Amino acid sequence: MTKEFWNQRYAAVGFAYGEEANEFLKETLVDIPKGKILFPADGEGRNGVYAATLGWQVSSFDLSEEGKKKALKLASQKNIIQLDYQVGDLKDLSYPEQSFDAIALIFAHFSGDIKSDYHHLLQKYLKKGGYVIFEAFSKNHLAYNSVNPKVGGPKDLVTLTSLEEVKDDFKDFEIIRLEEMEVELNEGNYHLGKGAVVRFIGLKK
Repeated sequence: MTKEFWNQRYAAVGFAYGEEANEFLKETLVDIPKGKILFPADGEGRNGVYAATLGWQVSSFDLSEEGKKKALKLASQKNIIQLDYQVGDLKDLSYPEQSFDAIALIFAHFSGDIKSDYHHLLQKYLKKGGYVIFEAFSKNHLAYNSVNPKVGGPKDLVTLTSLEEVKDDFKDFEIIRLEEMEVELNEGNYHLGKGAVVRFIGLKK
């Protein structure tokens, strides 16, 4: 998806994926010591802002300026004063190496030609002993999308993920949790209904 696509989606009234954080993220953050966390492709900020309300020091980035506007608006509503939100492509941004205690990839679907490269690049920014929290639509999700387009997600197989791809991209991680499962999504206007996801929690060795 292009920058123009996301700017158009996020410029619309309301929050495209709702104002509530992702359920898998919420249940995972409860069990992890608070620190610095990075949210790639954070869109309108529902996940980053939520983490900030828990006391995490949050950095987010996205391609969309409109997404950042919504994120800052949501942060203001939640009385979050400090939210480090950069606009740009990951390859053009710069974070200190080994500076984050966690990285949360929540439906952060990079196109198939760059997906693995970006996953490897992000790992450089994570401390040893740091966590990756990952949820993305699986390759099997295409069948769900064809039945119910409202569930959303990429429509090309190479952008979707699999258990094998996650294992390969995060091979230097201790696997705490890795599974593919069917979920019922209720996230705004674009994640509505049953879908197939891969969920992963990993600890950097």
